Amino acid sequence: MCTDDSTVGKENAQHLQSDFKQHPARHPKGIQARILLTSVFGPYAQDDEFGSRFINPMELYHNQVTRAQGGFSLRMFHRSWGIMLIQANISAPCTVLDFPTRRAFARELTRHHYDVVGISSIIVNVGKVREMCRLIRELSPHSTIVIGGHVAAIPGIESMIDADHIVRGEGVAWMRRYLGENETAPIRHPAIVSGLGTRIMGVRLPERKGATAATIIPSVGCPMGCNFCTTSAFFGGKGRFVNFFETGDELFEVMSRMEDELKVHSFFVMDENFLLHRTRAMSLLERMKEAGKSWTMSVFASANAIRQYTMQELVDLGVSWLWIGLESPQGAYNKLQGTDTRQLTRELREHGIRVQGSTIIGLEHHTPDNIVAEIEHAVAHDTDFHQFMLYTPVPGTPLYQQMSEESRMLPDVDYADVHGQFKFNFRHRAISRDDSQRYLDWAFWRDFEVNGPSLYRLARTLLSGWKRYKHWPDARVRERFASEIHRLAGVYSSALWAMERHFKKVDRDLSDKIRALRHEFKRESGVAARVLPALLGPLLLWTTRREERNLASGKTYEPPTILERTNWSGA
Repeated sequence: MCTDDSTVGKENAQHLQSDFKQHPARHPKGIQARILLTSVFGPYAQDDEFGSRFINPMELYHNQVTRAQGGFSLRMFHRSWGIMLIQANISAPCTVLDFPTRRAFARELTRHHYDVVGISSIIVNVGKVREMCRLIRELSPHSTIVIGGHVAAIPGIESMIDADHIVRGEGVAWMRRYLGENETAPIRHPAIVSGLGTRIMGVRLPERKGATAATIIPSVGCPMGCNFCTTSAFFGGKGRFVNFFETGDELFEVMSRMEDELKVHSFFVMDENFLLHRTRAMSLLERMKEAGKSWTMSVFASANAIRQYTMQELVDLGVSWLWIGLESPQGAYNKLQGTDTRQLTRELREHGIRVQGSTIIGLEHHTPDNIVAEIEHAVAHDTDFHQFMLYTPVPGTPLYQQMSEESRMLPDVDYADVHGQFKFNFRHRAISRDDSQRYLDWAFWRDFEVNGPSLYRLARTLLSGWKRYKHWPDARVRERFASEIHRLAGVYSSALWAMERHFKKVDRDLSDKIRALRHEFKRESGVAARVLPALLGPLLLWTTRREERNLASGKTYEPPTILERTNWSGA
């Protein structure tokens, strides 16, 4: 799918990027050079001089999807997958420093001699990139500075920061070429756990091995080429993308290795339009069937790509979660043409496939007279999650070029505020900058008011899938739904118990719906769903209320600093 990828959440899906036209001179030390790859420093969820914003935390879901859901908001952090991918595909001694503090970054520079320091960043963090370059020149003046990520698209970036190389495009090949390695060698996929620090209802979930999906990155870029999509623009634009794994066989081997290393059976597939590549997907399905794999996959796909498959093919493939763009019923995007998206999302959920919708606020045709109806249309999809983003011209995209040519870019907007969750950075023909924020905030609130907590919606979809497939003849499919219901029934029932009581005084209709779903769980899922709520439910109600109080007082969350070294022996 294509959404505005100018956000913090997408920073973790991007990596040091190269322009295929660039051919940097090989580093004199080649694969003996010591490399530091780092994300920008934190903290992130606060307003500061370097461009952090309280409204733009390093939490994809709470930032862009569930932020109006209070204590029921899903909160988690995602690693900077791109620099992990580069580290796994070079022979040089390499350190990845993820989510450092400013002090931790400075300490790493002084404790070790680094020949190359690579910084990956999105546009909003250009101030942090500038400061990190300054620190490198001061503390490690011999180091070559390489900057990549969406920040590289800022016009005139070369004069804004003190760096040796500004890298645009796919980054593994660039770094291999720079170190004198074979840039076309097969990609080795790192073992990536998709999320960490997960919290909901005031409880941090345990991080035991195998409990969290592995991230798989088959491709970068998106051939759909929506005019606002930075991912598509940065990897070649409309009609272009880079496949790391061309075939289903290759993908199956990677997933099998991740299954062994991380003890997982579920995968978060970080590919902007995974289902668009039907041949690869169906080949993967054949391998899964041959091996009896009951894997689950969370994928991104456009409506037109989804329609290449029957519901049964999606279920057989293990698709359990779909992120789909629902920009507007009046939009001109080809990926939506000819599709009744409300019927599609309803059908997906009936088959146990969780749906995350994504809707853009402030498209060109939006006016004060029609935007409320468009938001109501989005909310009526009743998806399990719903992302709302402002229509945002981000440097490097066709939309940014168009707005610049039309002299509609606002001149005084700080890049730190160009993340799609605040206000317009351009002159909309019908909606003011301040109103853009009000409509965006209302969209989040309205979705929560009408559809309730996403956790409730997830439980409902899980139960729908279980009821449909619990006696299915294909053992792989049957096993997958049985595993989920048995593993989650008690926890979901306890959460539903707490939600039912939480909403009893504020929304009796929603409370009654939650109660009915809880009783369905009791009938369908055995002892755990009958016994555990009496014990765990009151505790979850208390932790949720405590979380609400903490959030009201300004409580925020930050990811931990992570340091990983490879090829370091004797470095």
